[in-house]
Amino acid sequence: MSKVYALKTIQRMPVDIGTAWNFFCKPDNLKDITPADLGFKVTSKYHGEKMYAGQIIEYKVSPLLGIPLYWMTEITHVEEKKYFVDEQRYGPYSLWHHQHHFKIIEGGVEMTDIVHYKIPFWFIGDIANTLFVRAQLRKIFSFRFAVVQERFGKWPGENNEVLLDQ
Repeated sequence: MSKVYALKTIQRMPVDIGTAWNFFCKPDNLKDITPADLGFKVTSKYHGEKMYAGQIIEYKVSPLLGIPLYWMTEITHVEEKKYFVDEQRYGPYSLWHHQHHFKIIEGGVEMTDIVHYKIPFWFIGDIANTLFVRAQLRKIFSFRFAVVQERFGKWPGENNEVLLDQ
């Protein structure tokens, strides 16, 4: 049986909570914070403009060799301006559980993401994680950090932290 992996990222932004929340709770903004080479596209027609519990969002993503994959997530929990959770209902992972937390701090907002994921195919999934999945997730979050910094401004001092639990 393959392992459950965890990823935690922390990013500080020099903006108010309303600005941060309003950007991240809109499904259509996901494409802006995802590297273009992943071919990420929101395909659902009725997902609404803002996150809400029970919301289904459908995507196409091409994480490997440009092969498009269908991915469906459900927003399972939302507490306005505090957190929301998306869980994969159908897609490339055996498990995908992504928490997005927002906290007001002096000078802005601290955003923490916690992702638990599992790759199918037992030990082959573990090998895939070692060879490319872990690196790809780091790349996606690094790209997002850069986009968020460009959009909202650079946090003075140490800004980003990525922690992978292997």
